[in-house]
Amino acid sequence: MHMAVVLFDGYTALDIIGGYEVLANIPGMKVDFAAVDKGLVAADTGRLGIVAYKRLDDIGATDLLYIPGGPGVRSAIADAALMDHVRRLHASASWTVSVCNGAEILGAAGLIDGKEVTTNWFARDRVRAYGATVLEKRFHRDGTIVTGAGVSASIDAALYLAALIGGEELSRILQLGIEYYPAPPFGSSTPDLQPARAKQIIEGVEKSASQRLAARTIPF
Repeated sequence: MHMAVVLFDGYTALDIIGGYEVLANIPGMKVDFAAVDKGLVAADTGRLGIVAYKRLDDIGATDLLYIPGGPGVRSAIADAALMDHVRRLHASASWTVSVCNGAEILGAAGLIDGKEVTTNWFARDRVRAYGATVLEKRFHRDGTIVTGAGVSASIDAALYLAALIGGEELSRILQLGIEYYPAPPFGSSTPDLQPARAKQIIEGVEKSASQRLAARTIPF
């Protein structure tokens, strides 16, 4: 089985790495990190990068198309070549996965009109604008599309998909392998139950994403 992870400048690293650590360990899984051009692609901080050692042009088809989110999504949507590849690879894929506001990329590609999806809480309205029904869930499946909510939900969505691909026992083993049993220090609840002040701060940071990305000094 083959998984293609789509890279673009300004992705959020955990959107990728959380799901990767699960799905890459499915027996027989081969993974390619790919972008429009080869090279080191910077995460949203500008201090971490993942190598796109393949161009998306080099991938003719894939079994699993994996699309992260991050503040770079807005620029990614404006990249006609990247969007063409998303549509093309989705057509061949058995599964398409988005994490966080990566669902906006699916929406801009015309892949979620009329479908049920989940996404990061601050991206819900933008995703709805593409004709999707947005659910307040950690992960969700609609046909061949599996969507995860914000950032760390990449792990949950990937474990769910691993069970669909290889069965519950395999997914339980993968969960044990990454020792995943969340117990955050400040409790566990949905974003909708968090204090309004905290949400306002995050929304402010999110709205300034394009300026922050433009102001980065990338050391590579």
